[in-house]
Amino acid sequence: MDNWYDYPQYWEMAFAEDTKPESDFIEAACKKYAARPVKRMLEPGCGSGRLVMEMTRRGYRMSGLDLNVPSLEFLRGRLRKRGWKAEILEADMANFQLKQPVDCAFNTFSTFRHLLTETAAESHFRAVAAALRPGGLYLLGLHLLPPDAALECTERWRAERGKTKVVYTFRVTGTDLRKRFESIRVNLLVKRPQGNLKLLTEFNLRTYTARQLRSLLAKVPEFELLDVFDYNYDLTRPLRLNDELSDTILILRKRSDA
Repeated sequence: MDNWYDYPQYWEMAFAEDTKPESDFIEAACKKYAARPVKRMLEPGCGSGRLVMEMTRRGYRMSGLDLNVPSLEFLRGRLRKRGWKAEILEADMANFQLKQPVDCAFNTFSTFRHLLTETAAESHFRAVAAALRPGGLYLLGLHLLPPDAALECTERWRAERGKTKVVYTFRVTGTDLRKRFESIRVNLLVKRPQGNLKLLTEFNLRTYTARQLRSLLAKVPEFELLDVFDYNYDLTRPLRLNDELSDTILILRKRSDA
């Protein structure tokens, strides 16, 4: 079975339209909540590096880490092509160390949910906290599971870049609320001049209700929760972490004494 993460050029196309609004939100949140000017940033679970590239272009000194080697090679190649520098690491986002601390970390699109156990999730928060300067920010985005949410669903969308066209089909094929995982199946149909390509990837993601997420945050006193938003990225409308939320972004700050 092919892994769509091993084809970062097509994975990145799927979310290219989200890059600007995500990056704008990250910058605006830093200006609103950071105690000092933000110069260094980290993206754990950076994948193909679309946000690492964009934030580097905007002048930030970036670190990114991931376990998928093809994605990291893709990112390093793009950085070299533009003559840019960033710290790119092959590392587990539940257990990593940086050479220098950062002012802000972000993980905005449910990559966090690839950590399938509570232990791994706690370890991730502590690794991020260790990478942040005191008072540093962590922007964490993930999909929550409201009580009335459909347990199986299908999304389909298209993306184009040059002569390449990709149809993405994303299915939740099963959900186990007791074990807390969703089974995901992703199909890609890639139409390109050198011939068509079909990819099928299956994986699990950990599920979170608002209560479960609050419980996890209580186990990592290194962070305080400042505000909550959704994927409308409207900093003028903070929300409550409750069962009405689905797409969720937490603004966390490392405590000065942590």
